[in-house]
Amino acid sequence: MIEEHFRALEGALRRMRSAAPTIESWAVHLTGVLTGGGKLLACGNGGSAAEAQHLTGELVGRFCHDRQPLSAIALHADTSAATAIVNDYGEHELYARQVRAHGRPGDVLMALSTSGRSQNVVTAAKVAHEVGMVTWALTGPDPNPLTALCDDAIAVDADHVATVQEMHLAIVHALCAHLDRTLGVAA
Repeated sequence: MIEEHFRALEGALRRMRSAAPTIESWAVHLTGVLTGGGKLLACGNGGSAAEAQHLTGELVGRFCHDRQPLSAIALHADTSAATAIVNDYGEHELYARQVRAHGRPGDVLMALSTSGRSQNVVTAAKVAHEVGMVTWALTGPDPNPLTALCDDAIAVDADHVATVQEMHLAIVHALCAHLDRTLGVAA
């Protein structure tokens, strides 16, 4: 069972090499947004929420090298706002309402969903477009509604949710490493 899991991960990692130019492009674009006073908003459910928060933590804190903190918000992390929104407006508005509150034209929304079908994440991407934000998705296999909706996407070709989530973490780390390099804080 463990060896099978590692084989699935190895296969997904080999297939992900083609995403390197997209990750590099995202890092360069995000560097411009964040150094220009913009922000990154990130959202997801369950394990994808954890990956979204991991990404924002690396940006507000640091990845490998010390640098200025960068503006990034994991939308699920404000539990008071999240529970009030779900109670008053319904779960489909959980992230959309926060995008309306925090998102500005030119900001970036990173939307994570292993299925690409999470309604609250899809709705957030729709609202982000209305606000004038750039939208990127990390999902599982394509086609799915989220990749079709976002400006750019990396769809992980893997059969298991765990493999998709582990690849999302590798993509998050690659994005942060290249962003630091673009900022000139990494050798």
